[in-house]
Amino acid sequence: MRIIGKVWKFGNHIDTDIIIPARYLNTSDPNELALHCMEDYVRDFVKKISPGDIIIAGDNFGCGSSREHAPIAIKEAGISCVIASSFARIFFRNAINIGLPIFESSEASLGVLQGDELEVFPEEGIIKNITQNRVFKTNPMPVFIQSIIASGGLVEYTKKEIERR
Repeated sequence: MRIIGKVWKFGNHIDTDIIIPARYLNTSDPNELALHCMEDYVRDFVKKISPGDIIIAGDNFGCGSSREHAPIAIKEAGISCVIASSFARIFFRNAINIGLPIFESSEASLGVLQGDELEVFPEEGIIKNITQNRVFKTNPMPVFIQSIIASGGLVEYTKKEIERR
């Protein structure tokens, strides 16, 4: 698997209220949540992104509440993955649970600019900045996490495992 996309760069401590404002939490419809992803941070964010684009952020991405709405909004908006210096642990787990690939890399967070094009190789833990001709390392996803992501999330993964057994 490889991921290619244009970078949308965000700072440190992007909390779940920035990702999906609380006023939209009266729905759990992924399509509706996607329409409001990052709207208080970047005006018309979902109209500006293209399918496969990548979010790059600093420290503690996804901090705040434990709501699954935040990674769902990101994934359903068409973002292919999130790379950050660090993630709030509950966001990290929620992202895996819903099948959103995420990677920790302080080097990439600092060395990538808004609009750069990246190529990410999850199995190898390689992030290539095509625009700047630079390569960054991250921890490769463990095989079982790759399986969860490839299945579309933990629920689908579990269904497939039950059928397989």
